[in-house]
Amino acid sequence: MRTVFLAGHAKLPQGMAAQNMYEMLTITVEIDRTYGVIIETSCTLATEHARRYVSELLKGYSLRDGVEPLLEHIEKQYLGKAQQALKAAVKDLFQQYVLMYQKQ
Repeated sequence: MRTVFLAGHAKLPQGMAAQNMYEMLTITVEIDRTYGVIIETSCTLATEHARRYVSELLKGYSLRDGVEPLLEHIEKQYLGKAQQALKAAVKDLFQQYVLMYQKQ
């Protein structure tokens, strides 16, 4: 396959709708193996709108560019209560990406 499936996890803050359903935020991505570009994403936020927004926010970004530019993008564009959890899950996901390439 030309793609890889990765997941990142982070604890959700208290009082969020998604926190009533899940304790953890999970972000999954399908990336192009050669260029590290995020092709498809999903997450466990409570509303369809939030899940779609996060998906559009992450799609097209190359993990080969590092995690910091993506975290800055999230900080500017996603102002919801789950922002810190979202950033933490992306950091976790990026660590999985780094580990994958260290094993190769």
